[in-house]
Amino acid sequence: MDPMSPEELEQQIRAVGAERYHDKHPFHRLLHSGKLTKGQVQAWALNRYCYQAAVPRKDAALMSRTTDRELRREWVHRILDHDGYGDEEGGIERWLALTDGLGLDREYVTSMRGALPATKFAVEAYVNFVRERSLVEAVASSLTELFAPAIHRERIAGMLENYDFIDEKVMAYFRRRLTQAPRDAQFALEYVKRHATTRELQELCIEAVRFKCNVLWAQLDALHHAYVSPGLIPPGAFRPEDVA
Repeated sequence: MDPMSPEELEQQIRAVGAERYHDKHPFHRLLHSGKLTKGQVQAWALNRYCYQAAVPRKDAALMSRTTDRELRREWVHRILDHDGYGDEEGGIERWLALTDGLGLDREYVTSMRGALPATKFAVEAYVNFVRERSLVEAVASSLTELFAPAIHRERIAGMLENYDFIDEKVMAYFRRRLTQAPRDAQFALEYVKRHATTRELQELCIEAVRFKCNVLWAQLDALHHAYVSPGLIPPGAFRPEDVA
């Protein structure tokens, strides 16, 4: 088959988000509408930390593979955005401000001892994907960021309105991502459109976005199964009653 035009490729990538992005997951609908208990919100924040902590590792893995200096110069911002630099605290620290504000012990959160097994498997699958697949597929897997600002705006408004234990301080991570995610996504999108020049590569890039959506969806499946319905918390995983 003939290659798609760059515009057609972008349309196909955006269509994946419209169908599969995790803003459509039942757990997120409960989270944003104020239907979860504090313990369930704690479980979400604690498990999501595993993903946040893995982002700099997957970005470092991507950078280690490329001889493209310009790509490295642009991509390094992602690591600094999450790990921080100088007086900039970084996204991981802002996420820990969220878990602090929810009453979780910081050492317990960062140890990831209480995270669900499925969370850990999903996160490591993403790191391994970026490490092992072609460079353009690795870049494409980040393109769920195209869909992130809308969910961040919804989350900020919904959680501030519906939970008395949420305030502006603990929402700092999401407010910063409103400007960071569009910048990162636009660079990655242009890179994919420029370098995915065959139909085969284009299809692989679209599949990479599907894979990343599945990684995010699987994490919410695990949370819903453990903490909502049927409520089967695996041995060793976080139990809200332990910090109530």
